[in-house]
Amino acid sequence: MDLTTTLKSLAETRPAFKPGHVWLAGAGPGSAECLTLGVLSAIQEADVIVYDALVDDSVLAFAQHADLQFVGKRGGQKSINQRQINQRLIDLAGAGHRVLRLKGGDPFIFGRGGDEALALTQAGIGFRILPGVTAASGAAASAVIPTTMRGINKAVILATGHGADSDDDIDWQALGRTGQPIIIYMGLRNLPLITAALMRGGLPATTPAAAVMSATCADETVLEATLGSLAAAVSAADLRAPSLIFVGEIVPMRAQLTADLPPLSDSGSEP
Repeated sequence: MDLTTTLKSLAETRPAFKPGHVWLAGAGPGSAECLTLGVLSAIQEADVIVYDALVDDSVLAFAQHADLQFVGKRGGQKSINQRQINQRLIDLAGAGHRVLRLKGGDPFIFGRGGDEALALTQAGIGFRILPGVTAASGAAASAVIPTTMRGINKAVILATGHGADSDDDIDWQALGRTGQPIIIYMGLRNLPLITAALMRGGLPATTPAAAVMSATCADETVLEATLGSLAAAVSAADLRAPSLIFVGEIVPMRAQLTADLPPLSDSGSEP
């Protein structure tokens, strides 16, 4: 069965993408390779795709006839705010369009999907959630850092570093005391504050850590360091968003798992 037939079959068995509805979908961490069939199908059916800054061009290339509307937000840069995005979704659906709200990663994991779903509910707009490969699992797989590993951890913490410089942020010291691996979204700007707080919570400065930039994409960069040296190493390497931070004993598994790994071919399969 070819891809076109597969997508057609899928569309016949799932709920219909109706005019006047909004589907909130996760595009994955970057590469189109991480798209689910459900999201790919919706991309090809949508009349309008309202997409974020972290949605890769390779993903948008699958849109067959949709009007592409960029609403990406970047820290420190002038951009559309969340209230305006919510209203645009409502207005587009009210005009009878099939609206796909396309986000990097998964819409319900630091993706404001809950905010937008609530706004749609309050406006009486029908919606559906299409999950995506979240950035943490995509980055972990691409960088070969196991998110969970028998004998190392029985839990993993996902946290956002976006508000680490505010008074009402999460208790980083408490997270450090858990001893469980932590994966931090949007943590570059506040990385010195976060690493210092984790160490005050009891994590040794020698705790393994890593930063993964542009996970799953051609320019992916993996930087390994220690908790105490990570902020300086990230600054020296000029890593930029989107980057995820990994802290904990899962990080050294990367070296073990890739020690004898043969190089991958540039594309396709080996003959």
